[in-house]
Amino acid sequence: MAVAVVFVHGIRTSRTMWRAQEHYLTERGNPVTAVDLPGHGSRMSETFSLEGAFATIDDAVRTAADEHGTVLLVAHSMGGLLSIEYAGQEDPPPIAGFIAASCTAIPRGAALQTYRLLARGFDSLPDRGAWLSERVLDATLPPETRADFGAGGYALDAQDTALRSLSVLDLLSALGRIEVPLWFVNGQFDQLRVNERLFTRVASDAELIVVPRTSHLVTAMRPRVFNAVLNLALTTIEQTW
Repeated sequence: MAVAVVFVHGIRTSRTMWRAQEHYLTERGNPVTAVDLPGHGSRMSETFSLEGAFATIDDAVRTAADEHGTVLLVAHSMGGLLSIEYAGQEDPPPIAGFIAASCTAIPRGAALQTYRLLARGFDSLPDRGAWLSERVLDATLPPETRADFGAGGYALDAQDTALRSLSVLDLLSALGRIEVPLWFVNGQFDQLRVNERLFTRVASDAELIVVPRTSHLVTAMRPRVFNAVLNLALTTIEQTW
């Protein structure tokens, strides 16, 4: 039976950001589930909460495990931070592997406060920074992912609540409990690379992959490279399960 893949998106985005990966995996023969977290995408009217986010991830993982047996969890940015905490529970979830993209930073202290202040600055602009954000995405994302990245809308109203909630995560303890193969994937110019060596050292079975000439949006900026990482992870799981 083919390994199932569950995708968790980053902050402000939605499950549509994974369409290039969904297409690749469908051709490869792997079942795919991409979730929308509370306050994002199709659930924009909801309020973001950690409890709701973890419940969303857990429901998708357990449903995929029940239907297909073996599950690879793949998550980006905020979704990656949440998924580290989720995967590192004392009672581990039914996953056989985990790809954590663009999320090797501890979301606390001055760095988190600075990010929140920048986000609020964008919100204070007449269009909440939409014009600038769109121009940056036009310049950095390839045609195969550009339209899909924002197709589910941008969860600007959920952003500050989500960022504030991340400070309670105990990521290092969670990483120490993850016993399945784990791949950290970062862009060379990703601002969240700050703790990548620490994260890799703490996790017992982790590999770090840094994609050259790539930003925080590694999944969308270099989709074919990210698909190759998916293939690596799936092949590893297929050979051991």
